[in-house]
Amino acid sequence: MRLISLLPVLFSLPSFAADSRPLLPCTIYQPTTNAYYDISPIAVQPLVDHKKAHKDDRTESWHARGYDFGTNFTLNFCAPVIETLEDVVGIKENLLKNISAFYEWKGEKYSIGQTSTELVFRGRELSLNYTNGSPCDSPTTHERRKLKHSDDDDDDDDDDDDKKKGDDDEDDNKKSHKGKLSDDDDVRRKSTLISLACDQNLPLGKAHISFIGSSPDQCTYFFRAKTMAACGGVKEPPTGLGAGGVFFVIFLIFLAVYILGGIAYQRTVQHQRGWRQLPNYNVWASIFSVVRDIIVILTSSCSRLMPRRQGYNQLPASGRGRGSRADDENRLIDQLDEEWDD
Repeated sequence: MRLISLLPVLFSLPSFAADSRPLLPCTIYQPTTNAYYDISPIAVQPLVDHKKAHKDDRTESWHARGYDFGTNFTLNFCAPVIETLEDVVGIKENLLKNISAFYEWKGEKYSIGQTSTELVFRGRELSLNYTNGSPCDSPTTHERRKLKHSDDDDDDDDDDDDKKKGDDDEDDNKKSHKGKLSDDDDVRRKSTLISLACDQNLPLGKAHISFIGSSPDQCTYFFRAKTMAACGGVKEPPTGLGAGGVFFVIFLIFLAVYILGGIAYQRTVQHQRGWRQLPNYNVWASIFSVVRDIIVILTSSCSRLMPRRQGYNQLPASGRGRGSRADDENRLIDQLDEEWDD
C-alpha cells in the first residue's frame, strides 16, 4: 500500500525536474499558461567544414525585404549571422562575430543589434530584442535623408546639393563613430525588435520574416517573424524524464521489493540459506536449467557444422584394410589358444 501511494509522487518527478532546471538559451515559459517555447529550430548555424550541406540546410542567414526603406536586412535568431562581416560602422573588430542583424547602405554595413538569447513575453506577445548596434544617425543626417526620399519635385540642383550635403554629413558621422563601441559611451545605438508569431502552416525550422518599419530617427527597427517554433504548447522541455523512464523506475522499485522481501521471508520464516534464499528458487532454477540445456544443444549443433582438422589417425581406411586387420586378429587369437592348450 505504501508503494502504491508513492506512484503519484513518481509521476510528478519529471515535471518537478523540468521546472527546477534552468532554461536553455532561446527558450521561455509563458507566464500564464506555462507553455514552453523554443525558438532554436530557426536559428541558422554555420556548417562544419567537413559536413556536406543537406538540401534542407540553410547556407545563409534570414533575409527581410526593406521595400521603401531602400535596402534589405539580414538577421538571425538567438545566434550571430553566418556571413563574414568586416568594417561594420561603429563596431569593434572583436565584436563583429556577435552581430545578429545588419543592413548595407551605400557600400557601408550597419549593425542593428548584437546577439541575444533572451526571449521576452509582454502579455501574449513573444519578442526578441537586439541592442548595441551601430551608432544612430545624427538628426541632420536623418532629416536630409528623409527629405531626399520625400521631396521628388524639387529642382535637380537643390537635390544634388542636399544629396552632397547629406553624404558629407553621413561620411563625417561614420568617421566619428568608426570603430567605437564601449559600455560607458553616450552614443545612441541601433537596436532591433522582433515579434514572433505562430504559424502552423510552416514546417518546423522555417520562418517568414517581414520588415514592419523603423523609428523616426532610424534607431530602432521592427520585424515580425512567423514560424511554427513560436506556437509553443509543450509544458516541459523534451529533455525531461519521459513515460518510458517513469515505467523503468517503477519496474526497478518493484524488482527491488520482490527480491529483498523474498530474501527476508525465505531467511527468517523458511530458514533457507545460500541461493535458496531467493524467492521462488525452484522456479528460477528450473528456468535456468532449461536455458542451459538449450544453450548446450545449440552449441553442440553448431560445433558439428563447423569443419574439423583431420590428422593422420583420422584418415578413413579402405574396406580391404579393415578386413585384413580383422583376420590378423582372429589368427592371433587362435594361435594363443593352441599354445594355451599345449
